[in-house]
Formats: sequence, C-alpha cells, structure tokens
Amino acid sequence: MKISLDWLRTLIPTDKSAAEIGALLTGSGLEVEGIEELESIPGGLRGVVIGEVLTCQKHPDADKLSLTTVDVGDGTPRQIVCGAPNVTAGQKVVVALDGATLYPSQGEPFKIKKSKIRGAASEGMICAEDEIGLGTSHAGIMVLDTPLPNGTPAAEYFGLGSDSVFEIGLTPNRADAASHFGVARELRALLRQPCHLPDVSKFHAPTAPIKKQNVVEIDQGNWVETRKEWYDDTISVTIEDETGSQRYAGLLLDNVQVGPSPEWLQRRLRSIGLSPINNVVDVTNFVLHELGQPLHAFDADQIPGGKIVVKRATEGEKFVTLDGAERTLRAADLVIAGAAGEPLALAGVFGGKTSGVSDATTRVFLESAYFAPAAVRRTAQTHQLKTDASFRFERGTDPHMVPIALKRAALLLQEIAGATIAAPIVDVYPTPIAHTLVRLRLPRVEMLVGQYIAPERIRQILTDLDILISEESEDGHEWILAVPPHKVDVTREADIIEEILRIYGYNHVALRPHNSASFLAKFPNPDPEVLRQNIARLLSGQGYSEIITNSLTNSQYFEKEGQPADELVRVLNYNSADLNVLRPSVLQSGLEILRHNINRRQRDLKLYEFGKTYQRDADGKYQEKNKLAIFLTGNATAETWQHKSEKSNFHDLAAAVQQVLAALGHPVPAPQPVQHPYLAGGLALLAHNQVVAQLGAVAAGVLKRLDVSQPVWYAELDWDWLVRKYKNALAARELPKFPEVRRDLSLVVDRSVTFEQLRQIAVRAERKLLQTVTVFDVYEGDNLGEGKKSYSVSFILQDPTQTLTDQAIDAAMQRLIGQFEKQAGAVIRR
Repeated sequence: MKISLDWLRTLIPTDKSAAEIGALLTGSGLEVEGIEELESIPGGLRGVVIGEVLTCQKHPDADKLSLTTVDVGDGTPRQIVCGAPNVTAGQKVVVALDGATLYPSQGEPFKIKKSKIRGAASEGMICAEDEIGLGTSHAGIMVLDTPLPNGTPAAEYFGLGSDSVFEIGLTPNRADAASHFGVARELRALLRQPCHLPDVSKFHAPTAPIKKQNVVEIDQGNWVETRKEWYDDTISVTIEDETGSQRYAGLLLDNVQVGPSPEWLQRRLRSIGLSPINNVVDVTNFVLHELGQPLHAFDADQIPGGKIVVKRATEGEKFVTLDGAERTLRAADLVIAGAAGEPLALAGVFGGKTSGVSDATTRVFLESAYFAPAAVRRTAQTHQLKTDASFRFERGTDPHMVPIALKRAALLLQEIAGATIAAPIVDVYPTPIAHTLVRLRLPRVEMLVGQYIAPERIRQILTDLDILISEESEDGHEWILAVPPHKVDVTREADIIEEILRIYGYNHVALRPHNSASFLAKFPNPDPEVLRQNIARLLSGQGYSEIITNSLTNSQYFEKEGQPADELVRVLNYNSADLNVLRPSVLQSGLEILRHNINRRQRDLKLYEFGKTYQRDADGKYQEKNKLAIFLTGNATAETWQHKSEKSNFHDLAAAVQQVLAALGHPVPAPQPVQHPYLAGGLALLAHNQVVAQLGAVAAGVLKRLDVSQPVWYAELDWDWLVRKYKNALAARELPKFPEVRRDLSLVVDRSVTFEQLRQIAVRAERKLLQTVTVFDVYEGDNLGEGKKSYSVSFILQDPTQTLTDQAIDAAMQRLIGQFEKQAGAVIRR
C-alpha cells in the first residue's frame, strides 16, 4: 500500500521527516518497507533560478544568436549566448546555471556546462518551457512576470515540490489503516496531535428530489396529444440481502461534465501509482485512498427503472464487467441490480460495462456502502477479480464512513465536474452496526506487557485510538470498552492490550537485569534446528540450493494421480481457488520451481527443501510430517574443453542421500524396490520396517501433468525419524598401525541378485577382518549365459592388532567365496 506524505499532511499537520514518520509507523506495526522520493518533474529544477536580462545584443559572429548578460542574484552577472528570438533586456527569465541537469519534455537529459558558442563564452542557458520539462512550447524563452528577487529557485516560483511515498506492508488485520486517513489516525495516537477528516460542512442536498419535466405524446387515434408531466429526479434503493449489505447509501448528481481531472488530482493519484482516467472515476479513486471507503459511480440514465436493488445473483446468469469479460454468476454472488433484477455491478468488487460512466454521461449515481467481508471475498475469489475496493471490503470497512465519503466525493465533483446535487442522500441502514464491548482488566495489561503502565497513560492511548471507556469498576481495575467498528481486528482483551502496547512502544518495555524462570525446561538433545542447519550446509556445499515453497497447493495435482479425496486436507481459501489443500507431498511444489527455472533455460538444477506434508488418516485425524526433499535434473557437470557434460543420474542422487544419512549417524538402511506413487523405479530405504527414504526417477506422467520438460530425480527423506533416531556421527578412534589389504573377486550370479545381497553375505561371512565392500564394475553379456550378470567386487581387509599374513588373507577370501557360492549360487570368474 502506497501512502503519500504530502497527502498525509493535509489530514495531520506534522513537521516530522519521512524517515521519522516511517520509523514511528514501523514501530507501531505498520511496517514501512521503503520510502520513495517523488519529484513533480524530473530533477526538480535543481540549479535553475530566476534571472534578469541586463543587456542584450547581437552575437558578433551569428545573426540568429544574442549575447546577453544576466543577473542571477549572486552579484556576478553571467554572460549567456541565447538563440531565442524573443529575448530582450529587462526580462525576468528562467536560467539554468553551470552544472544543472535539465530534463526536457522530449529527448534525453543534458547537463549545462560553461562553453564557447561561435567564439563567445556562455555560462548557462536561458530556458524555454520544453527545455525544463514544463510544457511542449519551443517558440521562445519563458518570460516571467514576478516580483521575486533574482536568484530565487525556479522550483519555488512554479510551486514544484517533492513528495515522499511510503510503501507499507499492510497486514490483513490492519484494515483500519488502509487509507491516508487511517494512517493519519495512527499518527494521531503516536504523535499526540489531532488529525481531521476533510471538511464536508459545505455539502448541501435538497430536502426533496428536484422536479423534472418530461414531454409525453399520447396517441388519440386521429391526432396526437402532447402533454408535459412532472416527475421526481431520484434513484430509489432496496436492500433484499441484509446479510451481504448492511448499509447502502447513494446520491444522484446532475449536469456532470465528464473530462480530464485537474492537475492536483492527477498528481495525487500518480503519487500512489494510479493512472488518471476521468474526473468522475478519479474522484472515486481519490476518496477511496483518502478515507478508505470504496465508491462506485453509475451512469444514472443506465439504471433500469430508476431503482437500485442489492440482492443475490441468479445461478448461471451472464454478466459483462467493465473489462469486457462475460462472467457466469453464482447464487452466492452479491450484486447491485436494476428494477427488474438485471445485474449492474458485482457488489464491492467490479462494475458492469453497461452502467459505467462514459464521456456521454451527464447524470451520475454515486454508491457508498458497507458490504459484508465474507460476501465480497467469496465473489472476488470466484471470479478471480482483485480490485482496490475488494481489497478493503474483504478486510472490513468503517460503516460510519459511508455518508462522509459520499459527501466528500459530491463536493469534489461539484468543484471539478460542475455537478449539481439532484436529490437527498438515500441511506438505507436497517440495523446499525454497534461498537464492540470488550472487558479490560488493568492487572492483565501488566501481566501480558511485562511492565506496569499507568492507568492515565492507558486511558490516553485508548482515547487517541477512538476506543471509549463506557464503564469502570469501583476499584478502577476493570473497564468495559466500546471499540468502534473500524477496528475490525479488536474483539478481545488481548487485542486491546496489543493496541495499548503498539502505541506505548515495544521499545519502551524495559528488559529486566536478571531474567529467570521458576523451572528448568528440558531442552531436546539434539536441537532439531541445529541438525537442520548442519544438513543444509552439507547439501549446499555439494552444490544444492535450498528452496522454500508454499504448503498450500492445488488439489488437482493429487486427484489426477489417484490420491483418495478424503486423505487430502482441504482449506477454504478465498484468496486463491487454486491453493485449496495442504500438500500431502513436497514433490509437486518443488516441480513447480523446476518448471519455472527450466522454462527460463536454467536446466541444470540441484535443489533441496525442508518442508511439511499434511494428510488425513483412516480415522479422520490430521497428520503433519516433516520431510527433506532433494531434486536433481539436467547435467551433473558442465561441458568444458577437458570433458563433456554428463547427465545427472540415480547414483548422484543416492550419493547425496547417503551423505545425509552418514552426517546424522545412520548407516544406509536396507533397500528394496520403491513403491512411491509418483516415482517410476528406484529404491526405498527401510530401518526397523519403516521407510526412511525413497528415491528414484519421477514418473513421466507426473512430469507431463506439471509441464516439466526433462527427467527429474527425486528423494524424500523422513526428517522426523532421522532427527528422532539421530546418533552423533563424530567418534574419534586411533589410526590403524597396520596396513590394509585389497582383494578383488568377479562373481557371476543370477540377474535377480543385487549387490546389497552380496554385501550382506560378505559382512556375515567375515566379521573380523572385512572393513569395506564395494562394486567397481557390472557386466552383462551373451558369454555369461542367459539371465546372468557379473559383479566385480573389491574387499578391504585389515587387522588392527597385527600385519595380515598371506595365510590369513587367503583363509578370509575362501570363507567369502564359499558363502557366495552357497547363498547366492555365485560362480567365481578366474
């Protein structure tokens, strides 16, 4: 949300700088994410002053140039060569001094420097309006009629100023601050000085609708009778759905002249990033951002039957919005309709094409209303329409601001569009929204804040926040407060205390010199966050990049893969229909990241994420689990002059998984074929009959449905289990004093035999001397026989107490060979 400091100062006069105000707002919970400095015209006319031409004569070497001397107020006249035909002595002119940078209306900026023009020195430039960005005329220099002394900055003469614009990260609970007046109201409490609403005391509406005359022709058979009839110029309002619209006010304006807005209004809108459209629309936008109350302008002549009806839509009816799109309405949509029920606008969201203001409009019906947040949020979400109006209505507006905003807009349209008020304000308010009553216990304030705050200071803060004290207990320790409707998030005692603390200042809560507790908490060992940081450093050191994705995702990802609907954890998300479940797997959100990067030609990716998954079990209970996901795609190594690039493969992924397990003190669990629904082949690692990790290639169908155009390797580790079963992997041991020995075997076995089976056989057969078993080659060929393959395996043998003899080595290898032949049916290739 953008807030203009210049605009803000019209509501709360303050000499505080932008930085000071930004710090105050951030400290109170309205985080200022940035402050942008805006200038009326680029450069702000720095280095440009008012001067007076003292002398003017023809340039000795150029017929179309003049040689002038100009007083710029510093006691030293400047000699300036000027090419304008209208320059003459005695004129007040605009002078750009040496070093000034000018930003012309057309072309690139340029810097003024001392120079020689046709042999004559020139120490500045006398400017035309297009040369300083104030217009398009280049017929001659600007000649001023002003008593201002020479040397006065030109920006002062033209009334140019700069503005500071705050970018505020408005949180959803602070709907009360979604406008300039809302921020001014916040500063009122922080600065302890008054702020004020725009003056609407000059608003006067007729006590009854203005009578208009209409000529009616009546066919009498042989002749036509012409008759003049008088009628009331008015628009009536009916609220059929009081749940969706609790207050609806409107005002009819006549003689409206639609056209461009004045410069001051355009400047206000541009300062907060809005583009001016026309004076009627600009006024509604201006009032919205000034007071926080959305308005809508209808072409009154396009309201059928002269009647406004606030109702629910008819299921399936068609409606064309201002953007030209045809939308199918649902029965839950709140609409503004005409006399026959035809929709004119989506209430609080978007207007209709047929009833919008155009250049031909002369009669305008201004709408100012309070719509229920849930009704607007549902409609905006259903039709994927996010507007400045829906942003505010969804969070809650102030029902008391409805008539004030209407009067403010009417006065502005009288001023800039020649409008006249044709009828009294129509204000339908069946059930006024009352203040919320909240109990506040002063001892509770001290307990939650952690510091005593004097009751007088609390009373002052509440008064500045428009929160009234309606009752007090006899001992003064308990108050009943009346919270105004614009404080939509303040409904409980804790909310009141938060409001007090925001204004009192978090920085004013002193830390005690000795913090203590009455008990010692049992701290988990190890700290899960430390383990997470260690593994993050490990993977980042291997070239992986950490990602953080949204836990909210699209249910279609899982429904199309056959995931039972009752296992999904669904959420009612009015902000996005596509994000309607909590993810049961981290895979899909990671694939979205891969797709985004691959589509931008970043194809070689190594990513990891610590994320949560959510699911419902058979008993209907919700489960939340922590996972570590690893993604690998593209090339493992880049192409260089030394070697060609190599594609990432399963073993690269398995190596990363093994490193994680080793760092957490876990031996690689027993593998078995993976049964993961989204993986096409791979391994599942089991420990104590529990799946600890699953890794493999993502199924082609999954990749296609998420529009990922290249193979992806994926591993998912049960982070909760890994942390729970963590073992300190750092163990010191003495370096061996005696050498190790390597022996190799080539084993021909059935194709179904895995290396893991051979490794387990070796470990059981030689427990004393065998240190490691690795495979360095796998071969399949016709010469081995059908259904056979060959493993080339190396064995590292070592005795920590003595040097191994040939006899001990041969005995160990014979034991290994015997068990391979017996348990795996191996044939030793010699």
